[in-house]
Amino acid sequence: MEHTESRATAPSLTFEEALDYITGQGRFGIKLGLERMHALLAELGHPERGRRGVHIAGTNGKGSTSAFLEAILRARGLHVGMMPSPHLSSYTERVRYDGRPISEADFAAAVTELRPRLKRVRQQLGQPTEFEILTALAVDWLAPRSDRLVIEVGMGGRLDSTNVLDLGVDVVTNVSLDHVGHLGDTVARIAEEKAGIVKPGSVVITGATGEALSVVERTAAAVNAAALWRLGRELQVESRSLGWEGSEVDLEGPGFSHRGLRLQMLGDFQVANAALAVAAAHALGDATEAAVQEGVEAACWPGRLELCGDRLLLDGAHNEAGVRSLAGSLRSLIGDARLVLEFGAMADKDVDAMLAELRRLEPAFVVFTAAASAGVRAAPPEQLASRWGSDAEVRQDPHEALARARQLAGPEGWVVVCGSLYLVGELRRGSG
Repeated sequence: MEHTESRATAPSLTFEEALDYITGQGRFGIKLGLERMHALLAELGHPERGRRGVHIAGTNGKGSTSAFLEAILRARGLHVGMMPSPHLSSYTERVRYDGRPISEADFAAAVTELRPRLKRVRQQLGQPTEFEILTALAVDWLAPRSDRLVIEVGMGGRLDSTNVLDLGVDVVTNVSLDHVGHLGDTVARIAEEKAGIVKPGSVVITGATGEALSVVERTAAAVNAAALWRLGRELQVESRSLGWEGSEVDLEGPGFSHRGLRLQMLGDFQVANAALAVAAAHALGDATEAAVQEGVEAACWPGRLELCGDRLLLDGAHNEAGVRSLAGSLRSLIGDARLVLEFGAMADKDVDAMLAELRRLEPAFVVFTAAASAGVRAAPPEQLASRWGSDAEVRQDPHEALARARQLAGPEGWVVVCGSLYLVGELRRGSG
């Protein structure tokens, strides 16, 4: 069915009204399952059908992998629709077209058009969640405008709202313990959920290792995937750290080879994300040497080891594996300089494991805080400080915490903010 630009008969909502409508549906509500999404897309005339692109799941690295891929595809001259999750500063970031968030006016118009269809689905199947609404909105708005879609899973994969899509290429970046209350308490169980995005006939690309890789391999075979490309097997990578200049990467895969790819995104962990993105572009048939070279160098992703002002780094690491990756790259960048952390986390995370990884950095001090945007899900900073022990303070306001961290770091020291994307987003908004 051909998309029409305006189907709404009701008065148009303002952006604030549209946002209130979506968030008022029950913020952070989680209802795993695909029945409502299928019904929503049917109401919209199935805008997802026939679309090509990449569906990306994994514990960490989804956003950066998406950013690398988006940049490569755009360098190839394609129009790219992207749905990252979560946002840092504005809900408009959840719907990106050719590298830019949807405008507030278009977002409001899209919600206005979607609202009557939500009512019919609600009457039949119950209230759609905030993420289901955002997914339907993004697919409906992006699909008719885009040559390729790059869609990031919200949580898990098998029952995630985005799993109504069959785009031809499925990526599982990696698997570690996270969201154990919803996905399972072992890596194998979580891998089963994330590998649930794999579709028959798709090319499957993964950076998973160990028992998680075994699950991905079994799943790909069970559904008759067209191919399985594994980092360290079919995909061979060599990299050289360039410090503050990023990394240089050599990559070989099935039928392709690239030498001297330059990544400006900081952190050794970005090498794997870039490799998966390059492989995905090849799997789509959209990669050229020039597009790959230009795309991986141009790619950037806010809030991931992001240099933000003088001697301040923001990193959205929000689970044990993410903090471990941060710890593995940070000291190679700042050397033995004095380090002060500002840390806040969600209460449902394994904060003890995250704090254990942070101790590897040997920070001089930690200022604990909580992002207001995280609401009741935020771990009380007093509890975090008590788990840390000495050399810690609490500031309820993240901006006051940052000012205190800068004071403690001194003119030659570094401040690193981490633990929560909500915290990073709040501070980026304030600094903008």
